[in-house]
Amino acid sequence: MSEPPMLSKASKDVLAKVRQMVPPMLESFHKGQLGRVAVIGGSQDYTGAPYFSAMASARLGADMSHVICEPEAAQVIKTYSPNLMVHPLMRQSHKLTGSETPDHIASTVIEMLPRLHVLVIGPGLGRDDLMQSTCAAVIAEAKKQGIPFVLDADGLHLVNTDPSIVKGYKQCILTPNVVEFGRLAKAVGVTIPPHDQMKLDQNTDTETCEKVARALGGVLVIQKGAKDIISNGEKTLICDLEGGRKRSGGQGDTLTGSLGTLLAYRKAYMDKIWEVEGNMSADELLMVAAFGGSAITRECSRLAFKKNGRSLQASDLTENVTVSFENLIGEKVQESKL
Repeated sequence: MSEPPMLSKASKDVLAKVRQMVPPMLESFHKGQLGRVAVIGGSQDYTGAPYFSAMASARLGADMSHVICEPEAAQVIKTYSPNLMVHPLMRQSHKLTGSETPDHIASTVIEMLPRLHVLVIGPGLGRDDLMQSTCAAVIAEAKKQGIPFVLDADGLHLVNTDPSIVKGYKQCILTPNVVEFGRLAKAVGVTIPPHDQMKLDQNTDTETCEKVARALGGVLVIQKGAKDIISNGEKTLICDLEGGRKRSGGQGDTLTGSLGTLLAYRKAYMDKIWEVEGNMSADELLMVAAFGGSAITRECSRLAFKKNGRSLQASDLTENVTVSFENLIGEKVQESKL
């Protein structure tokens, strides 16, 4: 058993709410009720990111973890794990065949939406015009259907190009790192004064994140950094759990996958598929899910760094998702009523 992390009272209080939101393991549940999550990304050059995201989602307990990607990426990702369902539905512009149109590609992905609870858009997506426009069409339809989604990496490029794509949609989470956050702030007209840049780099300034969230109409933003700032413009949380000191690529994919599963648990809580505790609102649950994802990812990083030091890789975080959940949240048992 790993040594548990040091937690402040504030963190313990929020994690107690995460625990309330997480469904118990009941015999009465059937396949799919505890989360059907799809990661949309994965291109010719990037196959690791969607895999790490989808595996984090699966390891955190999603019943069904999908990857929707382009065909060459699908062939590779399928070799990584037989536990993921991989769909080669996306297309890069130079791979579009004569019988395919951009509208057709988007429609094949959109057809999957009724089967899903949550989308994670961006891991390994790239900047290809067709990949980007397909995701824009999917986001528009997801909003119509009220499907929550997470935007990260090149998925954030869509917001930088057109902030209205998410503005006012309070069922999504943006997860920018320090560089991506700077671009996002600029896209929504929030100026970062030069003397505040050090505060921004160290994530000691919550005001800028709050301004960006407000400029986006209350969209929830997780500003990743030494501390994770989580804000919807009205309410702000800071996740300051200890993490690892190695900044290898791909660690943010554990965050997006974890968020995907926690958003699926949020839906299960709101649907009351078990005897839930409390009466948390949709907005509070979104904030709680965001904090939970941040905390689990930071704990994964702490444990992986403790074992691997400077050799830490993204795959080391994947291996620690289960124990991180146990350390921070833990399982609860609730008997089914006959």
